[in-house]
This record gives sequence, C-alpha cells and structure tokens, in this order.
Amino acid sequence: MELTKNFEPTAIDAKWYQHSLDKGYFNSTPDSRDAYTVVIPPPNVTGVLHMGHCLNNTIQDILVRRARMEGKNACWVPGTDHASIATEAKVVAMLRERGITKSSLTREEFLSYAWEWKEKYGGIILQQLKKLGCSLDWNRTSFTMDEDYYKAVIKVFVDLYKKGLIYRGKRMINWDVVAKTALSDEEVIRKETKQKLYYLSYKIDGEDEHITIATVRPETIMGDTAICVNPNDERYKHLHGKFAIVPLINRRIPIIADDYVTMDFGTGALKVTPAHDMNDNQLGQKHHLEVIDILNDDGTLSEAAQIFIGQDRFAARKKIAVELEEKGYLIKTEDYTSEVGYSERNIDTVVEPRLSLQWWVSMKKISEPALDAVMSEEIKFHPAKFKNTYSHWMTNIKDWCISRQLWWGHRIPAWFDEEGNYVVAINEVEAKKVWLIKHPQADIINLTLKQDDACLDTWFSSWLWPFEVFKGLSNPGNTEVKYYYPTNTLVTAPEIIFFWVARMIMAGYEYMDQKPFSDVYFTGIVRDKQGRKMSKSLGNSPDLLGLIDQYGADATRFGIMIASPAGNDLLFDESSLEQGRNFNNKLWNALKLVKMWEGRQADSIEMTDDSNAAASNSHLSTNNFALDWFENRLNEVKAEVDGLMKQFRLSEALKTIYSLIWDDFCSWYLEWVKPGFEQPIEKAIYEKTIYFFSELMQLLHPYMPFVTEEIYHLLQDRVDDLCVKQYVSPGNIDYDILKYGNYLKSDITAIRDARIKNGIKNSEKLKFTSSYWLMNKNKSILAILEKQTNLELNAEDLSEENLHNEIRVPSITKDTYHLQINRKIDTSAQKDSLQKDLEHQKGFLLSVEKKLSNEKFVANAKPEVLAMEQKKKADALSRIKAIEESLAAL
Repeated sequence: MELTKNFEPTAIDAKWYQHSLDKGYFNSTPDSRDAYTVVIPPPNVTGVLHMGHCLNNTIQDILVRRARMEGKNACWVPGTDHASIATEAKVVAMLRERGITKSSLTREEFLSYAWEWKEKYGGIILQQLKKLGCSLDWNRTSFTMDEDYYKAVIKVFVDLYKKGLIYRGKRMINWDVVAKTALSDEEVIRKETKQKLYYLSYKIDGEDEHITIATVRPETIMGDTAICVNPNDERYKHLHGKFAIVPLINRRIPIIADDYVTMDFGTGALKVTPAHDMNDNQLGQKHHLEVIDILNDDGTLSEAAQIFIGQDRFAARKKIAVELEEKGYLIKTEDYTSEVGYSERNIDTVVEPRLSLQWWVSMKKISEPALDAVMSEEIKFHPAKFKNTYSHWMTNIKDWCISRQLWWGHRIPAWFDEEGNYVVAINEVEAKKVWLIKHPQADIINLTLKQDDACLDTWFSSWLWPFEVFKGLSNPGNTEVKYYYPTNTLVTAPEIIFFWVARMIMAGYEYMDQKPFSDVYFTGIVRDKQGRKMSKSLGNSPDLLGLIDQYGADATRFGIMIASPAGNDLLFDESSLEQGRNFNNKLWNALKLVKMWEGRQADSIEMTDDSNAAASNSHLSTNNFALDWFENRLNEVKAEVDGLMKQFRLSEALKTIYSLIWDDFCSWYLEWVKPGFEQPIEKAIYEKTIYFFSELMQLLHPYMPFVTEEIYHLLQDRVDDLCVKQYVSPGNIDYDILKYGNYLKSDITAIRDARIKNGIKNSEKLKFTSSYWLMNKNKSILAILEKQTNLELNAEDLSEENLHNEIRVPSITKDTYHLQINRKIDTSAQKDSLQKDLEHQKGFLLSVEKKLSNEKFVANAKPEVLAMEQKKKADALSRIKAIEESLAAL
C-alpha cells in the first residue's frame, strides 16, 4: 500500500482504539496471572478533560499498558465522583434557566432533576478519556452513588458512629455562603488579598478614654464580645478588668488579657468575635465569652447584627465604614495585604468562619496505622519527598467535618424526633429498632422520625474507592476483591494528599486490614510558561480536546510526558506537542524508507567483477557490525527502561526510548544498512531491520499506542497486536561492541566537522590513516567509516613529507587518528577552535575540582551526586589530554 506523506492520526487513533475494544483487550477478570490493579482518581461527574487529567491519565495508561505487555492481568477501573457541591451548583444553574428555584422544590423533586443532569452530562469526561487512548476496563465503570456503593458509605458511617469515631458537635467550621454548606480545611484556598485595615476607637465605659483596635472586618464589630490585650503590655495594664463600648450598637464588652495577643502588631489590642474567627473562638472558650452570630447562611447580616440587617457582608462593610467615619469612630485606614480563605468549589467566594453544629470523624486513632504504613514504606511515595508533607499533616491531624448542607449526595443516616433526639441507623426501619432499644417505653407505632437533611462530604465516599469498586464492603470477601485488592499503583496530584490519599489509606486499614495500594506516584502541577497553575479563571488552560484533534493522541501524550518527572511541576509549552508530531513523522518516514527496500531483497548479492565484489564484501561487513551494534544497543535500552520504570521515572524512560529511535535507529543504523541507489538489500538484513523496528514500536507502545500499532502492522502482515504482545527480556549486552559503535559515531561526526571547518567537499575523497582501535579491534567497522565519510583507506601511507598536510581530529575517546589529503591545508582555524575548546575544558575542570575540594559538599552530598562530579572530572581530564595531543600534532 502507498503510505501518506505524513502520519495522519485522527482516523488511525479511532481505528486502533475501537479495535482494542472489539478484541476486549482492556477487560479483566480474575485468573492465574498476577494482577496489576489501578483505580482511576474518580473525576468529578461535572468534569471535562483538562491538562491535569491529561498528565494523570497518560501516566496511568503507560503503567497499565506496560503491565499488560509484561504478562500481568492489568485492570484499570474507571469511574466518577458525584461531587456534591459542584454538581448541585450545576443543577441549580440548570433549574434557574428553566425558571425554577431550588427552594420551590422538595428534596425528591430536586434529586430527580439532579439525576437527569447526571445521566445527560455526567459521563462526558469518561468518553473524552477514550480520545486520549486510555485503556480502561469500561465494563467496571463505577460511580460513587451507585446503589451498592451508597450502601457501603452508609454502612461505614454507622460503623464508625458505633465505634465512637463519629460524633455530632458545634464547632468552628469554614462556611461557603454561595453553596450554603460547610467545608473542610482542605477545601479552603488561601490567597494573598489586598484589603483595608481600619483603625477604630472604642470608648472605655465610664471614663474619658478610648482604646484603638485595627481590623480588616469592621462589619463584624456587632459580634464583638471582648477586647483582648497582652498582659505584659504596659500601655493597657490600667484597663484590665474594665469595659469598652462597641461603636454604633453601644454594647458593653470586657477588656481581657491574654498572651495570645502580639504587642507589636497593629495597636496591640484585639477585638474578639468568637462566632466569626477561629482564633477568636478559642479565646472565647478560654475566657467564657458570649458568642453572637451576626451572619445568615448566605453571608447577609442577621437580626443579631442590629444594623444593616439583610445586607451582604461586603456591602455592609462599606456602609459601616462610612458610618463609623461620620460618627468619629474611624481614626484612619491603611492598605493591607493578607491571606484570605476562598472556597475551592466557588473560587470567587470568601469563606466565612462560622460556629456550626456538624458531624465529625475523630481522626487521631484511625490515622495511626496510615501514618506508620507510609513512614515504614509499606506504602512507597514517588518522589519520597512527599513523606515529610504527609507526616506533618498526619501528626497534627484535626477532626474531619463530614457533613454538608446539600441534597445531592449520601444522606446522613441519623434519625431525629421532634425534640431533636436522634439515633444512627442504615434506614428508618433499623432506626426505630435502635430507638426502641434506647427508649424501651417509646410508642414506636406513633413515633415519627425525620432523617438528617445534610449529606456527607464527597471525600467520605471516595476514601472507600480502592476496595468498593470491587464491592469489598458491600459484598465482603468476594472473589474480585480478593484478587484485585490491594491495588498496585495510585497516580494522583499532591494537592489531594490529605483530601484523598491519606484517607484511603486509613479506610484500607480500618475496613480491609491492609494497605489500599503499594505505590503512590505524585504528578506535578501543569503550569503555563509564566509558572501559573492552569485554570479556567486565568484563561491559560488550552483546549485539550482541541490539541488532540490538532496533533493526535500520541503527540499529545508525548508532549505532556517528555518533561514531567514525578512530583515536579510541568511548564507546559505547545512546542512539546509539535515535537511529538515531528517524532510521529520521523517514525513514519523511517517506515517509508524501510518499506522501499521490501521489494529489493536478495538472498545474496552477486557481483560480476572484482571491484563490485569488493564493494559487496564491504557492504556485508558494514551490515554485520551494524546489526550487532544495534542489537546490543536495543538490549541496553530495554534493560535501562525496565530499571527506570521500576523507579517510576517515566519521563526519563521516554527520553531514553526517544533517543534510541531518533538517533541510534533512524540517524545511524538505517544509514549504515541502507543499500545504494536502486541496489538490492540482503534478505537477512532486511528481516533483521523489520525485527528491530517492531521491537522499538513495542518498547514505545505504552507511551504512544496508536502510531506504534499502525507501524507494527504495516511493517509486515500480523495476526497479533502490540497492545497485548508480551515483552521479551533483553539479551546479553556486549559492551565492547557498544563502545566501538560510540567511537564510530564520534569519528564520523568529527570527520564531517573537519570537512566543514576546512572547506573540503563531501564529494572529495580523503585518504585515511586509521586509529589504533579501528585497525586492531574491529576492522569491519572501516567499511561503515568509508561509506559514511567518503574515505580512502591508506593505513600504510603516512610519509614524513606529508605530515604537514595532516588534519588531526580529536575523537571523544583517548585515541586520535589522521586524515591525509593531496593538497595543502591551512590548519590555523582548526588550531583556534581546539585552543578555545581546551580553555573551556580547563575552566570546567577547575569548577569541578573546586566543588570536590569543598569538604562540606563532599560530606553532605548523596553518593550518586558525588560519583557524578568525579565522573565529570575524569571526563574533563580525558578531553583535555586528547585536545592537547591534537594541538601538538598541528
């Protein structure tokens, strides 16, 4: 068949993905093989594919595809998270477009609309993952509100409650005034925000004196119940035990002393508002202060505020500031920048600290096995640096607020009577049974119980993900959970190390008595060229599906992986996708070149005269070394890639494969074995080349599945597919052959450079006196050297009178060789070039020696870092010696 000029991915991507689906290659059922299990971090049901998903899911697909090709029973489980806050916001917006308000609906009516939305839009991101080439087992698609999953979540709540690990209590929480729900600390994003610092005057009760406080929130003064000063602050000692009057509302509040207050910040006097600040609340508890909540759940001022009732908190701030100034209470304002908490789900919404009655998980006890597992490396983090972050959070862990004031989600299984008494049970029938045990005299027949209106935090369901996707809790001990659990590798972003990773480990030990996974690979954050995290709000995130349409899935996967080492942020540049597209075309051009030889095969190459016979022998000797060299190079890279993959160094592995294909195969090997114009190619050499090309496609396949599968099948007729073709372990490596190959490449490059520097045309034949290694180690290499550089071998003819005509070209090895031609050559340019190179190498050596003479560096450096510096020194000394020898001969 005639091949297109360039690789055209769109149709080919779709063809091979559908082929894999039709063949059932992505499906998995338990069998006698070792399982390799990965569960997808379930994207929000509201989500669409973005660059973060591209990185995360490409990494997972590479690991899964490679495991499948290693003979393991690879199972990659897809699914979505119901995302309470985000989904409810989408449904409310949909209803608004239809002229319906949430408040006009019953819970059941609202949920029917929510399920309608979910069925229509909830699977979009999973379909988009197919365009990226993700080899997920679609038969296993899970959803965190599937019936069995729902039952498992409720079962866990009831179990933890019975164990005393879930309790209900009124504590300070983060409140999203738009979603009208509680948030955990991890769902609050701290941002540097420009504000105003207001200096307000509070009159001392009964005296002609005032005390000044500084605040960024004048709208909360109506909730003030004390002013606090440091007990050692001489300015205020005479005010201890006295009272101040809150401006505008004239409330009388005590002046208390506590060393929590910093004397040199602001005025050294702090207004205490226990209902609206986390730290103030702790002060309030310590000093038994009154708690006055002046805000409604939508962020407007409540009746307790007394003034500006019903107005938004920020609108009220401006109006109160004006009134304070008019009445003489505002002394001055200053520009001020500080961190302000914003809702992760409603990014422009400032979170409101609020005292609220919520459900909590007591975390100290349940977290201990999870901390030990990571610190002992029963669960390994990649990179390991995240162990410190994990340890700090787990050691200082706070109780988890798990209730959310939403309708979409897992409803809390608590049942209340009219007086507010409650029991916890999986359903109303069980609740009445528990009620009767707790209240034996109760009139069960006439008893009316109402279920808690709140839902559970979304993370309370997703922490069960690694085992409940196999129904490990809803159907304990089933065949699948025994086979697939614990899973092998979790790929996730470091920003959810606490949201999700830590909690999954806790749940794994609590409910399965073992770890949920063995390795955690943390991806970096995808950032733009300016270092900013990609986001919709900044408008700096490209359209990923558009990029796939433009470049193809393979080039997109290549572009995201070529520069994304584990745990390090990736500065995304579209040029990396262009590099991926160029790589596709390089592979395609190599395919076209090899296919041109297909009809020119010969069992042997016969020549009719002596000169042609010599050429034939030269050609065969060329190919013998080329075949040996590339086979060893292929085995070397296979072993290297295997080691890199075991260390989760996926980006480095791709670079290694890329270099092997682009440089060693396309630029060197194919040139060495390429027959002359319209000349035949020996059949054995052609077949070996097809074998090499196929092996390269297999090695690259997990990264770029579509172009590799297409080329694999175009190279020759196949009955198998790369997708499930098993790797063959690398053979033995002859390092001498690899060394000679490196010498040869260096010499060819050096000779070509010498031609350019000395103005010698490629068509002009050069007489050559071989270097020691060529003549005495592997003479067959000379055939390649002659062919590639247009040399005439002249090993015997090095007369004294022609020494001044030599070009001496330094090799990267310790050896040098001579090039002799039949005309005078000006070597001054070469001398200058060598002298500059010598000065550079000496400067580099000096910098390395300086570092190695630093005792502190040597004492603290890792062994591999020290070894690298010592190698740099040895290499520099070798290069300096070679250059000096060349200069001496000119």
